[in-house]
Formats: sequence, C-alpha cells, structure tokens
Amino acid sequence: MKILVISAASLFLSLGGAAVAQTTTVVVPGEVKTYVQKQETPSVTFEGDVAVGTALPDTVEIHTIPDQPDYGYVVVNKKRVLVNPKTRTVIEVVQ
Repeated sequence: MKILVISAASLFLSLGGAAVAQTTTVVVPGEVKTYVQKQETPSVTFEGDVAVGTALPDTVEIHTIPDQPDYGYVVVNKKRVLVNPKTRTVIEVVQ
C-alpha cells in the first residue's frame, strides 16, 4: 500500500512538471499588433474572463490577418485579443 501511494505521488509530481514545461511565451510580431489595433471590428460578448489561454467557442468569428496564418484576432467584450486560429485560444490581450 505504501508503494502504491509513493508511486501515485511520483506520477502526480512528474505530470505537474510536464504541464509547467509546456507553458510557452508567444512573441507576436509588431506588425500583427499594429494591424489589429487599426481594424474597425465590432465587439462580441463573451461570458467569463478573456485571458491568455482562454479557448473561444466556435460561435465567435476569428478574423484573419493578411500574410500571418499563425494569428487571428477578435474583439471580445471591447478588448482586442490575438488568437491562435488553429486552437482558438487567446495568445495575447492587446487592449
């Protein structure tokens, strides 16, 4: 029984470390932020906090950025956010 508890604790700690190791910082090119700030896009309402890592539902339209396939944007709750269009997750809150 003691071995089982120790094994479970070891597994938990190793998985926790893996989650921390997966955290990455995305450096967004300046031209992407400039483009997003200049766009006149209506705001959509989203229930809950909009923060880095938030996954947006399929009902929220993600706008494309010319020549930047790795970035999209949305104005949510009057905040401009950059989004990974493949995963629909927020990568930066611009304003």
